Amino acid sequence: MLVSFFEGKIGCPFAHQGYLAQNMWLHGSHPKQRISSFTPVRFGFLVLLSLAFYLLPTILPAALAEFEARDTLKKGTIELGLLAGYWKENSLDGTKPSSDQRAIFVLPQIGIVLTDELKAGWLSGNVEVLAEPLGAHYSKPFSASAFGGSLVLRYNLLSFGRWMPFWDVGAGMLWTDLAPRIPEQSTKFNFVLETGPGIHVFVTQKFALTTSVRYHHISNANTGDRNVGLNAWLFSGGFSFFFP
Repeated sequence: MLVSFFEGKIGCPFAHQGYLAQNMWLHGSHPKQRISSFTPVRFGFLVLLSLAFYLLPTILPAALAEFEARDTLKKGTIELGLLAGYWKENSLDGTKPSSDQRAIFVLPQIGIVLTDELKAGWLSGNVEVLAEPLGAHYSKPFSASAFGGSLVLRYNLLSFGRWMPFWDVGAGMLWTDLAPRIPEQSTKFNFVLETGPGIHVFVTQKFALTTSVRYHHISNANTGDRNVGLNAWLFSGGFSFFFP
């Protein structure tokens, strides 16, 4: 009875720890569960954040130099970039999604400028092609993953100083275990079509911050029983390095 009294009035530390451990397990905050939920997508975000903090002191002095994007983006220039994106379903094609669908995307990029500057007034620019692998984690309507890649054709506008708008058009392939658990799609293997604008802001002559938005379509091209398709906005941000 004395032990019961102290547990109730003062609190037994061992009993309290047992209670906490039980609740952490039941409510999904147990350390083992936290480790198992460390996905490649979350790892990509940590890498992105770490690189930003590491590079910031190095690039600030060079940011004061005077230059334009066209001084960097010439035929043969190599681009290495990393984007993190937020994917949110839409109904622009008139098809109402069966549920709220959201995902986080990680998009590494490697590209090369294919042409010299094409003179067309303020539309002057050049053409670039990029290979873009992807990894994604869907949080809604339930937990799911996606992996794949696209080939992206980009037109860079070079008449705006350090600000370089661009337009992307891409196509690729994607595997996801979101299907066949949703009504829209019946196959795990799908195709991707995407297009939309973006902008590079050159902090230095070789380093730029990037943001973009794309209309993103996922479809199995009628290779399965169901093919309503998934249509979404893909909002992304990140950075790129340019060589040489």
